[in-house]
Amino acid sequence: MSLAQPTITLRGFDIYKQYLNADAQCHLLSELREVVKRAPLFSPQTPYGKSMSVRMTSAGKYGWFSDRAGYRYVDRHPGGGAWPEIPETVLSVWHALVSDTRDPDCCLINFYGDGTRMGMHQDKDEADFSWPVLSVSLGDEGLFRIGNTSRGGKTESIWLNSGDVVVMGGKARLTYHGVDRIRFGTSQLLPKGGRINLTCRVVE
Repeated sequence: MSLAQPTITLRGFDIYKQYLNADAQCHLLSELREVVKRAPLFSPQTPYGKSMSVRMTSAGKYGWFSDRAGYRYVDRHPGGGAWPEIPETVLSVWHALVSDTRDPDCCLINFYGDGTRMGMHQDKDEADFSWPVLSVSLGDEGLFRIGNTSRGGKTESIWLNSGDVVVMGGKARLTYHGVDRIRFGTSQLLPKGGRINLTCRVVE
């Protein structure tokens, strides 16, 4: 396991600023392009029938999915194919910061374009909350907001930059969190701009 220490701990979220350097970010981006070739980005519907502004896909044994039937994990892309394998760069971060004995079952890949946001939510579709959620940010800066274990109350926010990694575990595992806005054009990693966020979870 890595001896790396978080740069900041905010409400139980361990934040590792610039954990991935520029070369590692570029390499990970090339791996993600291969994933998206096999499992293209799509815009899921909420159970209320509204399309999410974030486009997404997944890698691993399972992918996260949503439609009128609800939020859940599925073992196939909406196009019918199996999800691609989780990129090695992502697994290396997981092994260093979460576990070197248990791999994640899912790496959810979210793409945020200009004006895209993610409302406050809990990650609670997994079977075992003792495993942390690992988050990797690439591209434009995103304003990450952290709340409480129940809706409402005071929140705190922090800008996440390309290469930042967040580990959400322990008492913070079921804390509400979201992305309020993207500072479009703040990174040169993606030629057309935007933010990519990867979240790795143990599903079973």
